[in-house]
Amino acid sequence: MKKQILSLFLAAAMTVSAGLVPVTAQESASGLPVLSKDEIHVGAVFNTEFNTEGFSYALSQGFKALEDAGYKVDYALSIPESSECEDAIEALIAQGCNVIYATSFGYGEYTANVADRHPDIYFNHYSGSINKDNMATFFPKNFQSEYLCGIIAGMRTEKNQIGYLCSYPIPECVRMVNAFTLGAKSVNPDVTVNVKWTGSWFDPAIEAATATELVNNGSDIVIAYLDSLNAAIAAAGLGAWSFGYATSGYEQIPDSYLTSPACDWETFFLNDVKRIEDGTWVGANQWLGIQEGLVSLCEPHNLTDGTQELVDEAFDGFKNGTLDIWQGEIRDNQGEVRVAEGETLDDMALLSFDWFVEGVNGSVE
Repeated sequence: MKKQILSLFLAAAMTVSAGLVPVTAQESASGLPVLSKDEIHVGAVFNTEFNTEGFSYALSQGFKALEDAGYKVDYALSIPESSECEDAIEALIAQGCNVIYATSFGYGEYTANVADRHPDIYFNHYSGSINKDNMATFFPKNFQSEYLCGIIAGMRTEKNQIGYLCSYPIPECVRMVNAFTLGAKSVNPDVTVNVKWTGSWFDPAIEAATATELVNNGSDIVIAYLDSLNAAIAAAGLGAWSFGYATSGYEQIPDSYLTSPACDWETFFLNDVKRIEDGTWVGANQWLGIQEGLVSLCEPHNLTDGTQELVDEAFDGFKNGTLDIWQGEIRDNQGEVRVAEGETLDDMALLSFDWFVEGVNGSVE
């Protein structure tokens, strides 16, 4: 989850979920050794501390579930997205770790370098683009929860101006903004989403300042695809509605909090190590959403009348496969038709998003 171009992601193209690949235990995941529960030793690399909220905290709860289930887990925290990542992974391997999870996009090439040096160790990279026999990638279809948040915001806004904070103009973030905007405009065609880039996944001062700028310039709702509630708290202090990310913000800002996109990382990691035990793990990409039970929302609050019914309808559409939010006609924010009526965006297009949909005030530059 960091600023790089996802060119290699196109080759990975996530058209198959690794959990669905028909591999038998005898084939032992592309030749890697099958490990028993007692043999599995997980090493997790994070670019921040866990804190008590946000993405890193939510992900850490998945690893805590592994510990609670009796698996060995070691951590490397606050590791920069540089060659220091390689050093951190090598240190975990020296400690006996044989299953590595690198939890930020910018770790990709460094994780791949270490994977080349250790062909018998399992490597897993969050949101990445590089797959090898011993390196898988995993990512939630969190554009689905962003769309649901968009519905909530579109129903809630009175000024029809919504502020959106994102880290970097990479396809992952562009995809989130677009899904949110499509959700908002599905219930309120007059909505404009104002995007600001922060240049970081976690910078409390910049997040608070940017949220303040957005509210002062007319946005009455703020959402941030970042690793904390700093933007939401700042917006709440100015009387705006706000969303959290990955964890609930209701206790901190009960009068202005709406909901947060969320993932069931506990179940994901428990299932993922089981694939190592039964020999079905492969170095492919897992892109999982509401259908697979990974993506959801935290409990909503402060909704307008009729909003929950619209959210439930869209959620059910994602779950049963009848809702395709990327089906045309879709125009970009310059008015050009990007998806013709009757057509839709495939995974390759979604993973290389470099344009904003109509209704977004911002640039991908």
